[in-house]
Amino acid sequence: MWIGVTGGAVLTAEDAGESIKVTLNARDGTPINFERDNTLLRRRDPNRPLYKPQFWEKVQQLDQNGNTEDPGYSCMPLGVPRMGPPNKIVQTPTEMIFLYQVRNTFRVIPTDGRAHTPDKDLEGTWMGESLGHWEGDTFVIDSVGFSDASWLDIAGYFHSEKMHVIERLRRQGNTLTWDVTVEDPDVLLKPWVMNPRTVRLNPDPKAVLAEDLPCQERDLAHLVTKEHH
Repeated sequence: MWIGVTGGAVLTAEDAGESIKVTLNARDGTPINFERDNTLLRRRDPNRPLYKPQFWEKVQQLDQNGNTEDPGYSCMPLGVPRMGPPNKIVQTPTEMIFLYQVRNTFRVIPTDGRAHTPDKDLEGTWMGESLGHWEGDTFVIDSVGFSDASWLDIAGYFHSEKMHVIERLRRQGNTLTWDVTVEDPDVLLKPWVMNPRTVRLNPDPKAVLAEDLPCQERDLAHLVTKEHH
């Protein structure tokens, strides 16, 4: 089972040569500041999808009204690639099965060499149609056939039904790196190469993938600002 889906390197005790213990205290003693600070960190990230000029206003409108517009806030699936790397991988001779803790999601990715369904026969879905193959020691997933209901990420990053996602997963020791390129010529000026994410293998042989609690939206009616994490 893989743990730690945050972008960037994962610091371990082995890296530092000593044990590491970090305590993060919420500003003013309120957990809401964790979400506010997280938003500030995202805003300063220069790696963003580059939209065609005619869509700039739409992205801004979606971002400013994320509490009501973001499908993730209404308990909808996060979809590919927003859901990130898997928490557990099951490999068979003909397919890869990815398990995700968030909302108890899964993907079944054929590796038998089949071709994508013709565009005219594809029905857009949250996960799309994903096919996998190996390029050396890198597992490559090619996905098409998406609904335009999901977002690429928070901040109003929408996409069209023409989105094409390429994921690359490579394992080195107990570290798995997840790289993603998003192509969407209908709305993007160029492909967006997302920040890589790394996850570490949980060494506990008894580790289990905890069941995620059911998502039930009960907060929107009580929000008094447009703040969102």
